[in-house]
Amino acid sequence: MLRFRSLGSGSAGNALLIEASPATAPITCAGEPGSAADAAGGVGPVAQGDLIGGLPGGEVTRVLVDCGLGQRELQARLKATGLQLADLHAIFVTHEHSDHVGCAPALAERLGIPLWLSHGTWQAIGQPAVGGLVRFASDGVTIAVSACCLLQPFTVPHDAREPLQLVVSDGQRRLGICTDLGHPSAHVVDSLQGCHALVLESNHDPELLAASRYPAFLKRRVAGSLGHLSNAKAAQLLASVMHDDLALVVAAHLSEQNNRPDLALGELRSALGLFSPQLLAATADQGCDWFRV
Repeated sequence: MLRFRSLGSGSAGNALLIEASPATAPITCAGEPGSAADAAGGVGPVAQGDLIGGLPGGEVTRVLVDCGLGQRELQARLKATGLQLADLHAIFVTHEHSDHVGCAPALAERLGIPLWLSHGTWQAIGQPAVGGLVRFASDGVTIAVSACCLLQPFTVPHDAREPLQLVVSDGQRRLGICTDLGHPSAHVVDSLQGCHALVLESNHDPELLAASRYPAFLKRRVAGSLGHLSNAKAAQLLASVMHDDLALVVAAHLSEQNNRPDLALGELRSALGLFSPQLLAATADQGCDWFRV
């Protein structure tokens, strides 16, 4: 079983909590018929990393994707869900921007849990040692965090050193996480095929961005091909990956200055055609509640 909730989504800080329960079949070699990686759609190699399924409480694996909040704020938001920092088993950082990396290195070292990130992101944040807990992620290499939690990173076009986004799977269901990208590249579209739920950036409305008080250089950055997805580009991406079994789409990373939930959701809704997944928007301070994939 796979479920997730956002603890916060936006330029003030991003954190997404993934919770996976054991799949019916254990992980075997990547791509083997019947393996978890095969069921998840993975065809590349598997990085076994630190399998945590045998740890106390390891029947459930919890991964924090991005950690752009301070430790106290993160602790408070976890507490509101009935969890605590010690319930986390791994952290995955998508890229080095402060609203995503935040306290991740310090928290991973404090908790003694693996910190997954690309080599480029690690270099961009100063190559922290993190007590030997750094694990390198790369495009096309599936990470077996535990026997029930597979992370499938893919590269995205964004103005960072080596940004990655993810498909998360328990071996049966697929959650696509795709924020912080300037345009829906062919590789992104290909990587998100077959997902049962999506967390999808809908950052800005072009008219609101143009009329905002942002300086010209920042407007160009946000709207550029390595910036952030507009509502229309998010809808374009959604239309490219929409299928019968996609049941939930969460609009994420909405700009508080240059977007509104009704605009983001309206644009996404226009891309659905005859499909009818549930649509909602994650907020900066509350994120969104638990959803089962």
